[in-house]
Amino acid sequence: MNKVSAKSLLDFMTKVSWILFFLCLPVLSFPFFPPAIGGSAIVRPLIIYPLIILLFIGTIPRMIAGRIPRTVLNLLPFLFVALISSILSYRLDISGALGISPTERIFRAFITLGLGSAIYLTISLIPRSFEELQGTLKWMYAGFGLALLWGSFQAIYIFRFSNTYFQFLMEIQRFISIRKLFPTRISGPTYEPNWFAMQLSLLLVPWLLAAVLRGYSVFRWRWRWVTIELILLVWSFVIIPLTFSRAGLIVLVGVAFFGFIVFRTSGRWFGSRINTTSKLVFTRILEAAFVVIGVIVITYIFGRNNEFFSRIWLYWTDFKDPTISGYFDYLGFGARLIYGETALRIFDQFPVFGVGLGNYAFFFDEFLPDQPLAIIPEVLRLVTPGAGESQLITSKNLYFRLLAETGIVGIATFLAFVIAILGCAIYLYLTPKKEIKYFGVAGLLGFLAFMIGAFSFDSFAIPNMWVLFGLITAGLRLVRDNETPEVVEIIEPEPNLVET
Repeated sequence: MNKVSAKSLLDFMTKVSWILFFLCLPVLSFPFFPPAIGGSAIVRPLIIYPLIILLFIGTIPRMIAGRIPRTVLNLLPFLFVALISSILSYRLDISGALGISPTERIFRAFITLGLGSAIYLTISLIPRSFEELQGTLKWMYAGFGLALLWGSFQAIYIFRFSNTYFQFLMEIQRFISIRKLFPTRISGPTYEPNWFAMQLSLLLVPWLLAAVLRGYSVFRWRWRWVTIELILLVWSFVIIPLTFSRAGLIVLVGVAFFGFIVFRTSGRWFGSRINTTSKLVFTRILEAAFVVIGVIVITYIFGRNNEFFSRIWLYWTDFKDPTISGYFDYLGFGARLIYGETALRIFDQFPVFGVGLGNYAFFFDEFLPDQPLAIIPEVLRLVTPGAGESQLITSKNLYFRLLAETGIVGIATFLAFVIAILGCAIYLYLTPKKEIKYFGVAGLLGFLAFMIGAFSFDSFAIPNMWVLFGLITAGLRLVRDNETPEVVEIIEPEPNLVET
């Protein structure tokens, strides 16, 4: 085989693996995983299969060629600190739990961190032009389109439950996820409804909303002002409330409100031209409020018959003496508060390097706040021996996890990396070219979604944030490589528009 045909074959394999990567992206707990790559874990992203191929034929060769993004230099200190904190944890004489040793726990934690880093590097390096980056978004939309379709099939039994239909979908779900479907909530192709909601709100919605707000599309098809992105965005706004995920809805509302306030480009309002700053600000506030109210109304309509979700508003009418603390306990946030407080108590004892990556679970019992647990069944079940739990407890909050496991040095280095990503998004947004500015808007909305969403997840293996960071980094790298983007413009902003 000559060099030309070998290169063509590698390019073809890279393209196919790249497409499969984004089509598989929504599947986060794939049941058919060998033990060697995390077969006993809850987080089992299907993308690991095409990722392995991409690493060997794309990512590693391009790293050897010296095309490593500068932001990687901001990630390396965190990886180094995580390693140091884990090595130092052996001085603490940690006992294992549930048959899992500290060494095994640390090893698993570094596997997940390595997986996330590999996802970030791969997405940052594979696109060679803005045209390929646009194609990446197309395939990501295709993957999430399939996920939304599967979620829509599940939504049917939310409105009209049929056990036969539900069991039929359950049989299919067994080949997609290790967990069964919920009869009153939709979880798409993921492990649970909250994962699905966070996936859509954190990773998909920012790119769709940016496209709609800026008037651009990566697709050539459009019908008047209707684009593929608008259809997917409306679809997401309907599906996310049906997950009944409070965290997912908070991220959705936050991103939508911020997006309409800051990034909306529209020169008209009910046929009248907007030609002053005050009118523009008023229009943006009104549109943002309309979107947020629409999400709240949809959530209320869908959630009236859901006992778990309707607690959000029923507490204030069903209890005679409502309190803020009682409200959070009633919503089930009591367990999350205990997880967070325990993490802060661990951090207070080990403030510099923490207790080592993954070791939060081994210190939970010792640093658990001194308070009755009978009113918080979730925590009681996890700390009671012989309760049948096979999974170690986690903080369920990325910030608290970093504080407890890597200390102030660890969270500082991680935030330095995150701030570098923010700088990339700001750079793209401040670029004069409207096409590049779109990627900056999407990056800033995604960054906001991550900052809010990190309060409700703590796993490095969930690819959402790494994919987001990788797309932002790839955009900046291509700008600096002087590539000319070819984004299809759908709506040209009015020349008299007052830009933010």
